Amino acid sequence: MIPKKLKVAELFGLSLRTFRTKPQRAILTILGMSIGIATVLILVSLGYGLQYILIGKLMTTQDSLITMEISYPSETNLTIKPASLEDLKNSSDVAEVSPVAEFPGEISTEGASGLLIDTRIVDSAYFRLAGILPTVGVALDGKDGTIVSSQILTALGAPTDASALGKMFDITVLYQEEDTSTVTDVASSAPFSLQGIISDDAMAPTAIVLASSLSKDPPFFRKVLVKAKNVDVLETLRDRLLGEGFLVSARIDLVTQARQITNIITIVLGVFGITALIVSAIGMFNTMTVGFLERIYEVGILKSIGATDRDVRNLFLVESSLMGLFGGLGGVVIGLGLGSIFNIVLSAVAVNYGGSAIQLFVTPVWFVTVIIVFSVFIGFISGWLPARRASKLSPKEAFNKR
Repeated sequence: MIPKKLKVAELFGLSLRTFRTKPQRAILTILGMSIGIATVLILVSLGYGLQYILIGKLMTTQDSLITMEISYPSETNLTIKPASLEDLKNSSDVAEVSPVAEFPGEISTEGASGLLIDTRIVDSAYFRLAGILPTVGVALDGKDGTIVSSQILTALGAPTDASALGKMFDITVLYQEEDTSTVTDVASSAPFSLQGIISDDAMAPTAIVLASSLSKDPPFFRKVLVKAKNVDVLETLRDRLLGEGFLVSARIDLVTQARQITNIITIVLGVFGITALIVSAIGMFNTMTVGFLERIYEVGILKSIGATDRDVRNLFLVESSLMGLFGGLGGVVIGLGLGSIFNIVLSAVAVNYGGSAIQLFVTPVWFVTVIIVFSVFIGFISGWLPARRASKLSPKEAFNKR
């Protein structure tokens, strides 16, 4: 008899036969594979979620990535004068400059005694370049207003939520000498309207105001935000500023370090997940081996009616690959479902305790595609040895082993 190659439809039909004849075994094998895939998906999603949360905290605005904070070392007692700002602005590598002055001050509101605080005097570009946004409310937009830390509101007996927005405060800034605490001048303005609240327990009681809203400009600045024209000149500009004696802190360095750390965490979590996947692959290999031993007579019949060695091999490989595919799809459904449930529960708890909703499990679309392809590959590898043994079996051997 002349061997006749099986058609694709016939190949898939025979491969699916085991799902009908041994449904319980097929379901358990696919479920085991799904659990392994789901474990990988959940753990890697956790790693990506941690990465996005951490980097999201650091990278609140695009401009902040190419902005550096410069200041003189504290032991030098040097400050940045307004005239020095012009030199920075005129630099060919600098796109924007935002000075920051910090002085002690006093804040009060009607019906409450004054409170000593730190005041941060900035311009409207500060929030965009520094990547600092209020937890509640909005950044200052050029109008007279202030953003305060929640500690100030607590000390003054005011609410720390959105209901406090619009409340009026009197703020007085005490300008001091550069190297002493002697007060040389006082700056104040009309009552400030509360525009935003920063909820940060590590932040000292601080009020942020615009320099344009004060009666007098700051005499000097402790630090300046310098935005590079583009990322290509960032390194050159930083080296030049370091050479001029400045301390330089770039947010992009923090983002890079954070990404490196979270990538390592994601890899470690992925390794744990792959361990579970290997156990599932061993289970699938065992299923395919048992299936081969049970179907030796069937292999003999197929070869007797003209099936080639390649047909028999492909029959087992397609069957194992389909199991891998179904296991991958099931794992993706289970993993995404559990991740969504965890996110909903964690967000509800966070909101209940006064925080904001979080997405701790984040799954990139490309990773879903990769993991499905990988599951098919695992199925293919698991079925390779049984498929090879089946293809080498002759009809005579098959009937003798019945």
